[in-house]
Amino acid sequence: MLKKENRLTKEKEIENVFKKGKSSFDKTIGVKALPTKRSVSRFCIVISSKVSKKAVIRNKKKRQLREIIRLNLSKLEPGFDFFILGLPRIAGADYHEMEKSLSQHFKRLEVTKSFK
Repeated sequence: MLKKENRLTKEKEIENVFKKGKSSFDKTIGVKALPTKRSVSRFCIVISSKVSKKAVIRNKKKRQLREIIRLNLSKLEPGFDFFILGLPRIAGADYHEMEKSLSQHFKRLEVTKSFK
């Protein structure tokens, strides 16, 4: 579970990231990132019913994404808001595929500490 300070919860803030954020998509995951003046990065994870009609599967994928983020939070630059969208192919992806995809998105968006 992500700490409360790392969660993006307000609808207006989420819309702002979705509309103005820089994006990176592949067949499994889509990520939008928007720089902010905050000292921490915040995340919103969305997996729609298009991925799977079963809530069990959607929730499992959300938990896995949250864990990947939690373990790699120290590798990310602080001060970004992220909108992470699970695309239909995520239902068949395993943990390592999602981890690899997410790290590629973070590098592409230039938000990793090692990138600079």
